[in-house]
Amino acid sequence: MPAESEKHSFLAHLRADRRFPAMVGLGFSSGIPYLLIYVTQSAWLSEAKAPIEIIGMLSELTLAYKFKFLWAPFLDQYDAPLLGRLLGRRRGWIVASQIGVALSLAGIAFGDPASWLAWTIIASFALGFAGATQDVTIDGWRINAAPEGKQALMNSFSEMGWRVGTLCSGAGALILADRYGWRASYLAMAALISVGAVSCLFAPEPEPPADAPLAQERKSFIDSVLAPAQEMMFRLGPIAIPILVMIAGFRMPGYISNAMAMPLFEALHYSKTDIATVTKLFGFWVAIGGTLLSGFLVPRIGMMPSLLLGTISASASHLALAYLAAHGGEFWVFATAVSIDGFAGAFATIVLITYMSSLTSSALAASQYALMTSLCALPGSLLAGSSGFLVKHLGFEHFFIATSLIGVPVALLCLALWREETRRMRSYEATELRVDGHA
Repeated sequence: MPAESEKHSFLAHLRADRRFPAMVGLGFSSGIPYLLIYVTQSAWLSEAKAPIEIIGMLSELTLAYKFKFLWAPFLDQYDAPLLGRLLGRRRGWIVASQIGVALSLAGIAFGDPASWLAWTIIASFALGFAGATQDVTIDGWRINAAPEGKQALMNSFSEMGWRVGTLCSGAGALILADRYGWRASYLAMAALISVGAVSCLFAPEPEPPADAPLAQERKSFIDSVLAPAQEMMFRLGPIAIPILVMIAGFRMPGYISNAMAMPLFEALHYSKTDIATVTKLFGFWVAIGGTLLSGFLVPRIGMMPSLLLGTISASASHLALAYLAAHGGEFWVFATAVSIDGFAGAFATIVLITYMSSLTSSALAASQYALMTSLCALPGSLLAGSSGFLVKHLGFEHFFIATSLIGVPVALLCLALWREETRRMRSYEATELRVDGHA
């Protein structure tokens, strides 16, 4: 039976504990930077007649999000200058990174890619680094600050805020640019970072773990980067490698599939208005539904069953896109297929976030979580580069069937880990019973 507190509505949780509304605001600011380096900025660059090769290369500035594990250990070990003393280690770095995001956005706003592209590239590189750092610091705060047994709920609130943030930096920024120009649009996005900063100021600073790294314990760069991974491998024991392989493959089908979703919609001749309505506006609420379901389900059926359900549903949902590719058809077929894929993907994402959060140690939460998210994203992102070649040889229908089948070995590995965890739990309980019997 779930605890009585778990039966409360989401609104009741928001009123009862200031950490939850703070998490919504922090999730919102986390959702702002990414699209402003990638999708939204590509529209500005296209309008400025930047070479298509440069536009493609600039998308690689998001690689900072894939390699954030390289500097995350230092955010666990050191306080932010000045702000760390005032706000604490976690909140100090959050505000410092948000200042960096706001300044980088302002830098891009006052540039002009049509006449001074180098400035835009430099400012975008800074935005990628600041945005990735903000993610690391917010994740560290979320894991350390979550009430006991409420990590899934905390993740749901974070994801809801993030979804609103990406809606603002995607559709919102484009609308502002259309009406008031790109400079006003990017300055407005910089101003929206204040939502996260205010949330951070009202959020409590987590108590530092007893084994938190000390700044005086200086290590080499290599040692600092490797230490979180070494601690995790030692703590998880023999199942560490299977767990990390499962994490690396969990969202791989989604990364590969997403790369060809928009080309499919264009090939089926859906209008840009239809695509925007389904993927951005309607899709926003569908994703929120998947997020809420994960926050409701994980505490009730358990972590491993939720993880297995997540990987199966997210992979199987690509069959809806395969059906769409084969049959096309009316607007409702398009909306239904995209909704199935979006709902399952959002559900699986929150389940995975909750699982990865549970694997971190409190002292190394930011660096270990950054390591796992990089591991989760990098293989799929790299393989997504071959998606166009696969579609050319297989066609859209068989491509999406193939991405669905990628999830089969991941699901089998997840099932094996569930069985191993059950075996360990039973062994532990049997040991406890023997100890109690001799007491």
